[in-house]
Amino acid sequence: MDNDKTKIINALGGKRGILDSGLPSLVFLIAFNVLHDLRGALYAAVITSALLTLIRLIRRDTLQHVLSGFVGVAFCALLARKTGQAVDFYLPGLIINVIYGTIYAVFNLLGLPVLGLLLGPILGENLAWRKVPERKRAYIRAGWLWVALFASRLIVQYPLYKSGNINALGTARLVMGYPFFLLAAWGSWMLLRAVPSVKAEAKEE
Repeated sequence: MDNDKTKIINALGGKRGILDSGLPSLVFLIAFNVLHDLRGALYAAVITSALLTLIRLIRRDTLQHVLSGFVGVAFCALLARKTGQAVDFYLPGLIINVIYGTIYAVFNLLGLPVLGLLLGPILGENLAWRKVPERKRAYIRAGWLWVALFASRLIVQYPLYKSGNINALGTARLVMGYPFFLLAAWGSWMLLRAVPSVKAEAKEE
């Protein structure tokens, strides 16, 4: 089980991957409050993301999450610079939560939980969990945790975005970022570990 837990954490980007994806946003918020300049804050965020990518290259670490994070930060910066509104730096994140929340909910309702599709091959189950009702229900229940995560972020952060309160929005992003992500990951792990995996059946197929 501990080995499976490690595989799941690595699939989500690992502890370092989570840090790499969130640090530029923190730098942006701090820089904007210190400099009171949108362009300077955007440069600070992009440079931070670029440095994280460079460090990963030097260390020869996995680049998937940090590269996607760099592209995301660059896009957020371009959008905010184009509109001239600092809060628009956080708009893509809101849109992503809408997309992810919708996907997780729809696939759960279809009986094809996203977590099962993603983690099944990693845990050696492939798609054999679909034939075991208890295991399938565990993946679906875990999926609803993520739907709740994405929905809660939107409920809290969208009104802040509309009000233009960048400090409150940035703070909410931080508070509902790492802590909520880790809470959802922990809850998913607890739900999945309570039900035996179907590795034996997967190997027989």
